[in-house]
Amino acid sequence: MAETRKIGYCVTGLGVGFTHARAAFNSKNGKLIAVCDLLPEKLEKAKAEFGDILTYTDFGEMLKNPDIEIVSICLPSAMHAEFAVRALEAGKNVLVEKPVDITAEAAEKLEAARVKTGLKAGVIHQNRFNACMAPMKEAIDSGRLGRICLGTFAVKWYRTQSYYDNGGWRGTWGMDGGGSLMNQAIHTVDLMQWLMGDVESVTSNMGIFNHEIETEDMTASLVKFKSGASATFVSTTCAYPGLSTDIQVYGSKGSIEVDGDRLKLWRIEGEDEDEGKSMLDLYGDGNGNATSLDPTLVVGHATQIEDIIDAVLFDRDPLIVPTDAIKSVKIANAIYESARTGKTVYIK
Repeated sequence: MAETRKIGYCVTGLGVGFTHARAAFNSKNGKLIAVCDLLPEKLEKAKAEFGDILTYTDFGEMLKNPDIEIVSICLPSAMHAEFAVRALEAGKNVLVEKPVDITAEAAEKLEAARVKTGLKAGVIHQNRFNACMAPMKEAIDSGRLGRICLGTFAVKWYRTQSYYDNGGWRGTWGMDGGGSLMNQAIHTVDLMQWLMGDVESVTSNMGIFNHEIETEDMTASLVKFKSGASATFVSTTCAYPGLSTDIQVYGSKGSIEVDGDRLKLWRIEGEDEDEGKSMLDLYGDGNGNATSLDPTLVVGHATQIEDIIDAVLFDRDPLIVPTDAIKSVKIANAIYESARTGKTVYIK
């Protein structure tokens, strides 16, 4: 059997981009051949870690390299769609960090470029691939939880002022698109709509409690879904010293509670206590425990880097495309609009 060729990979933006670079470096069918960043010290750090790779400070020059087939876009949030479109127009496939951009309009330009070029565009929402998420999603979609009535989602994290001061773009409307909601909690917004379905409306409050920023460090919302179910959604970066990420769904025949990647409760009508205990044994200590018990599991960013590489190699769509990721951006911006106006905002 002929050996599968390696797909040339580049990462642009070496903050969270180091996570992308490590996953590409260790991938089965990819080859990390370049990184791009404005700061020479970050490029040197990458060379020290990954060895013989190319380094660029000029995005346009990097795009001229014919050996690069995929570019991870890990820049400040408001730059995501613009730079992803440039890469697509230069013939590169892209994987974009969350959020896909800070407005639906910008994200839709990315989707249009994907359709026009016929290339692959994926978006990072790696928490969908936490080990416990697949069985939770299956239990909901199969109807085993009965009629879903309620969800509670709460991102109770902590960030220092220095976090926002570093780089000058976090906590700004222009570049970050928001604060605790658009940056930290956007993954949980994605999980909420992925698990519970399309959102009809939001009624929200927000405020600044512990930081000198333009945006917010707390939001609290009542969310209504088109199914008729409701959820509460909370985000904050003021919960010292950084607490839980609650992902909880309740139905007429079952309830599931998760904290981040750790299953906390699994109770389904008709299943005995041993079934619930076995689920907690497998997923209760998070991704690390689950992958040690099942080495075939791949979780987090690594899943999506492998996915975009295979999407290019085998000519299929990535697991999360821009139209999927636009949903969470619309929800986040509706929450901000509701908080500003004091009105319930309906999502089209």
